[in-house]
Amino acid sequence: MDSSFAEAVNRQVAAEFYSSYLYLQMAAWFEERTLKGFAHWMRIQAREEACHALILFNHLAARGAAIKLGAIAAPPGDYRSVTDVFEATLKHEQAVSESFRDLVDKALEIKDHAARVTLEWFVKEQIEEEASASELLEKTKMLGEKPGSGLLTLDAALAGRIFTPPAPLAGGDA
Repeated sequence: MDSSFAEAVNRQVAAEFYSSYLYLQMAAWFEERTLKGFAHWMRIQAREEACHALILFNHLAARGAAIKLGAIAAPPGDYRSVTDVFEATLKHEQAVSESFRDLVDKALEIKDHAARVTLEWFVKEQIEEEASASELLEKTKMLGEKPGSGLLTLDAALAGRIFTPPAPLAGGDA
């Protein structure tokens, strides 16, 4: 595996762990407001992001590339509202999508077809990630933040989310 490309994938591993950390911080924000369903949804989101990091980690390992885990910055934790959290979530997922598209471009440039196949899974996954964040953003905008609003109904619905390991990890490392 090309060493400069391996470095870029290593940076994405750190970025995925940062995403996990970000969503845990968002879960904490929801916990502080006794929105347990929203917190649960974010905890599962955090687990998924950690799994995404492991998929990339496993790809590097399988290719014999050096794995260098980078530092993870502290995520922001102050939000004005539930809607603000999901605005930040959508913006973050859009940035992640862009970073995966950039990695695919680099894989194509250096003709690393094995990496391209792995990264294509992420490109497709990001469509789901953005759609989910966008849907929750729109729902929270519609519901508003008033006590007694449908926000508590949505909170209860989000408590039912079930973690499913991503397909590339379904056999083990989730």
